[in-house]
Amino acid sequence: MNINLGKSEIIHFVGIGGIGMSGLALIMKGLGFKVQGSDKGLNKNIERLKKNHIKFFLGHAASNIKKATILVISSAIKEKNIEIKEAKKKNLPIYKRGDMLAHITSLKKNIVVSGSHGKTTTTSLIASIFAKAKLDPTIINGGVINSLENSAKLGKSEWCILESDESDGSFVKVPSTYAVVTNVDREHMDYYKSLDDLKKNFIKFMIKVPSFGKTFVCLDDKNIRQICKIIKIKNILTYGINSKSNFKIKNILFCKNKSFFDVEMQLPNKKKIVLKKFEIPLIGNHNIKNATAAIAVSYFIGISPNILRESLKNFKGVERRFNRIFSYNGADIYDDYAHHPTEIKEVINGVSNSYRNKKIVCIFQPHRISRLNDLKKDFCSSFKKANSVILCPIYKAGESIKLKLNYYSFAKQIAKQSKVQVFFVNNQYELAKFLKLYLNAENIAIGMGAGSISSWIKELPSLMKT
Repeated sequence: MNINLGKSEIIHFVGIGGIGMSGLALIMKGLGFKVQGSDKGLNKNIERLKKNHIKFFLGHAASNIKKATILVISSAIKEKNIEIKEAKKKNLPIYKRGDMLAHITSLKKNIVVSGSHGKTTTTSLIASIFAKAKLDPTIINGGVINSLENSAKLGKSEWCILESDESDGSFVKVPSTYAVVTNVDREHMDYYKSLDDLKKNFIKFMIKVPSFGKTFVCLDDKNIRQICKIIKIKNILTYGINSKSNFKIKNILFCKNKSFFDVEMQLPNKKKIVLKKFEIPLIGNHNIKNATAAIAVSYFIGISPNILRESLKNFKGVERRFNRIFSYNGADIYDDYAHHPTEIKEVINGVSNSYRNKKIVCIFQPHRISRLNDLKKDFCSSFKKANSVILCPIYKAGESIKLKLNYYSFAKQIAKQSKVQVFFVNNQYELAKFLKLYLNAENIAIGMGAGSISSWIKELPSLMKT
């Protein structure tokens, strides 16, 4: 889609509080565009926008777009939204976030990170390496990078590192010089309807990478292996634990809050090279794979191994990716974004490997009725390496569809399939009371979910004092 923008335009973001929308708004503001936006509630993303002098309207109203000349809409915004209706009456151009992102990044050398899981961490790791190498990239991420205290940054170089969003198919529109596909999993079936349809979109994404670029894919993922058998392009390099990987992970070692590993490189028509002694302040095989994707891209474009090692060792992390919030009665309590069965398993496995003497307590808030309906069996067996699960009410994320299961039966199936104790809480107050009675130094507790569970966990220190 061709979008011609002038700096005199007033660009209004509908749903500007989302992490992707707020990041794009910040970049466009930095490029000199007049930017404003609206959302139904306040959050930290909006606080960051206000600090950057971006006008914000609380709530949606026709009057919000009185002076706007262009609308950018989040995929979460419905057609019945009053601002969209008003824009159509005024015959204003309306663009989805993905279309606008594709236009803004069209003149950059883009490293585009895609996949069902691990995108935000991988994007952040690559961005940190590039920053350490003084390449000053533009960054558009799906989460807050702790070292930046933001999800986006306008850089001065030709490089742009961005996380792409496959949830609504828009990721195929973003131009890539280099691309990463972390994995392909059954996710966002409310949009794709089938895993085959999702795979076809990832194939479209990979085919768009130019012949002089490269796509880096994780060979450990079975769906990626299937895609690689179908796809005809030759500019693919692989990474993973799989012995056939071009960037093969070896000698993995875990300890508390850290992981160590080597990477053996076997590139076409090149001698085998082993890069040794990588250290990351992250746990789990999934994060080692994310770090290896970052190593592969960065090494390929010429960043030295010493910079790679130093950057990864000093990585400051990403908000909501296994962040320690506080301790109570000797138990550490963490906040994590895991909301899909695969993510839950990976986090628990990582904790199990790094904290071998701890009993794992998962505080789980299911996110979206559609996801729970589609993956209920997978959720039930996701907690096998945990000791107990505290089940919170479903965070519906605006969905009004019918839940196709009995919630009490769902809890019983988690207990049966994962062989764990399951407890119910109805709100953060009940959660606080329960944890005060339950937690001790033998435990490590992890809040999991993509909804309000993060704010619940962050409220616990004050609630558990009373």
